[in-house]
Amino acid sequence: MLMKNDIADRSPGAAPRGRYGWVHRIEQLDPVRDHQEIHRITAGFEFPWDYQRSLEFALFRTYCVPTVSELLQRTGEFEKRPQKRYDDTALLMAELVEHGYDSERGIESLRVVNRMHGKYDIDNDDMLYVLTTFIYEPIDWIDRFGWRRLTPHERLACFHFYRGVGVRMGIKDIPTSYEDFYRFKADYERKHFRYTEDNHRVGTYTRDLFCSWFPRPVRPFVAQGVNALLDPMMLSAFGFDAAPVWLQHSARRVLRLRGKFVRFLPPRTSSKAARDARNRSYPGYPVGYRPRDLGADKDNHRGALGPSLS
Repeated sequence: MLMKNDIADRSPGAAPRGRYGWVHRIEQLDPVRDHQEIHRITAGFEFPWDYQRSLEFALFRTYCVPTVSELLQRTGEFEKRPQKRYDDTALLMAELVEHGYDSERGIESLRVVNRMHGKYDIDNDDMLYVLTTFIYEPIDWIDRFGWRRLTPHERLACFHFYRGVGVRMGIKDIPTSYEDFYRFKADYERKHFRYTEDNHRVGTYTRDLFCSWFPRPVRPFVAQGVNALLDPMMLSAFGFDAAPVWLQHSARRVLRLRGKFVRFLPPRTSSKAARDARNRSYPGYPVGYRPRDLGADKDNHRGALGPSLS
């Protein structure tokens, strides 16, 4: 088991000086050869909050695909244990970012991911599409709401990082260029996004999960806030009503103001990629846990909270 004194801060070299110190470090690296180190700096040091939020919406976006939502609805996982399913996915991806996909913990995490996916007959194009959301949704989010835009090195590193993950998941025909994979994503959404009852159910479970993180009296406002951040294609595929225009503008303005505030903070000196003290299903993670303890078939591990929506 991973004990507290085993958790080392794998900061990539000495902490940088100045708000753009990590950017200067990134520019000294190669986005192909050093993509894992670059992506860890971006997601763990520069934009951990933005990456967490954007990946929440990236996963949400995949539920607009009828074959994806139908599978999730059939398994019942998002109806019965939405918090744990969310935590499993977030922590497994964070393990890959924090430790690298060829590290001991990274290999263990990929085994868990492949074991869970191996139970089902999943179309390769669906797997490709889900992979694209992990690349392009955070990039789009940070460009709109981050304290700075991502550099070309960071964009390419993100692409090569998740392409490496996809190869190790056995996903076939992954495009070899950033631009080609983005075109696949856009074409796939135009072809496959459409309303179904399963989309609506899984989308509602997920939105309710987001709302559950807030006090009960404000949850209706949170639901409207979530709708305010969804684009028309997603709203249509889920069958959700659009939020009032004033709320759409306000939600985006608040996020942009947050980015402007963060710009004046000092650079982070320790990675937050895989450390979230507020994790609900695995209190204290990563202390006392391994990636193999995560996953749909590990629901009883250490008294995990399961379907808690508190």
